[in-house]
Amino acid sequence: MKKSATPETISEDYGIPRGTLANMRSQGRGPKFYRRGRRIVYFYADVEKWLTSDPVQTADSCRDAEVSDRGRQAQG
Repeated sequence: MKKSATPETISEDYGIPRGTLANMRSQGRGPKFYRRGRRIVYFYADVEKWLTSDPVQTADSCRDAEVSDRGRQAQG
């Protein structure tokens, strides 16, 4: 797998519209990017980190964490 990609490739790979990526860049949000002259480059590691940085906690994920914690307490 390549380490870096253009906004077009990131859009195709992750389903994030190119316009959304452009808007996020102009607002100082979104994944880290690099500017090389007029060219914009993203690194896949940065995009993955951004995608996983703020998970939404659902009722099921909270319940699963509680069950896991109870199991650890019983063992300890």
